[in-house]
Amino acid sequence: MKTAEIHEMTINDLIERIETEKANLLTMKMNHAISPIEHTSKIKESRRNIARMLTVLQQKQTNEKK
Repeated sequence: MKTAEIHEMTINDLIERIETEKANLLTMKMNHAISPIEHTSKIKESRRNIARMLTVLQQKQTNEKK
């Protein structure tokens, strides 16, 4: 997911999407522990997407307070 797409989302959308991505990441990690997945880079990509969304969420919440 591109940063530009994340910036267009509302705060509520970001929160929902973060929770969904965290659940998907947990599922991927469990599946990988049982039987290795082909593209382990998807786990790394998912972690980075979550971090991007959390960063943008923090920025938006800070800007609202000002």
